[in-house]
Amino acid sequence: MTTPVPPTSSTQSDGPVCPTYRVAGEGPLTLVLLHGIGGNRDVWPAQFGTFVAAGYRVVAWDMPGYGESAMPAAPTMAALADSLRALLDRLASLGASRFVLVGHSMGGMVVQELMARGEPFTRDIAGLVLCGTSPAFGKPDGDFQREFVRQRTAPLDAGKTLREMAQAIVPGMLGEPDDVTREQAHALAVDAMGALTPDAYRAALQALVGFEQRAALTRLSVPVLLIAGEHDNNAPPKVMARMAEAIPDARYVCLPGAGHLMNLTHPVAFDAEVQAFLSAL
Repeated sequence: MTTPVPPTSSTQSDGPVCPTYRVAGEGPLTLVLLHGIGGNRDVWPAQFGTFVAAGYRVVAWDMPGYGESAMPAAPTMAALADSLRALLDRLASLGASRFVLVGHSMGGMVVQELMARGEPFTRDIAGLVLCGTSPAFGKPDGDFQREFVRQRTAPLDAGKTLREMAQAIVPGMLGEPDDVTREQAHALAVDAMGALTPDAYRAALQALVGFEQRAALTRLSVPVLLIAGEHDNNAPPKVMARMAEAIPDARYVCLPGAGHLMNLTHPVAFDAEVQAFLSAL
């Protein structure tokens, strides 16, 4: 059984508000699943089944601005990292003591943003799984970022809905799953992105284009599993392989046939890699 939990104030009354999250299972290790820009807390169905059954507590957040989570204090990665720490503090107050952060795409960037702060912000984090993500956003110049945001928001400005945008974007993120899995993954991904508000999407884009933590990779002091998808054009395997080379304690795998939405389209292979990583912690 999974339980959605409403927004809750963090332990600091003047600090960030804890985002909404879904939680299931019990265990000494808590997996915190952090979705990408088009996701929400419901894009991890196989992972809840696999890891609750394996004896872990599993948590998936709605990133600030998503689901019932309040909009971030500012459209920055720093504000999103603040919210992630608020979530971990909330879970710690309920008995969780060791966390593994599983960040997909933009979720992986939020993880890196938090880890770059070091202690005490990372005090209870035992490991990281970074999937379909990168250590920086694009080229370090303002023109590139502005053009990226313009291209991504142009359909909204022209009157399209986020669901219509998802119908066009999602097929290119699925890789090569079997037909049944493709249909299921497509429906779930379109529903997730279609549930977004335009304001939340625009805020997430603004946070995304400001991300840069390449220099922090060498300072990661916990084990890290990096999972790439063979056909992922958003976070190409060569980008993630270079990330792994910069991290002191890293393992890199590339899932054959997978695209960007690897946890949805190739859940057996994805979960097996994560389970092997967890077993070694």
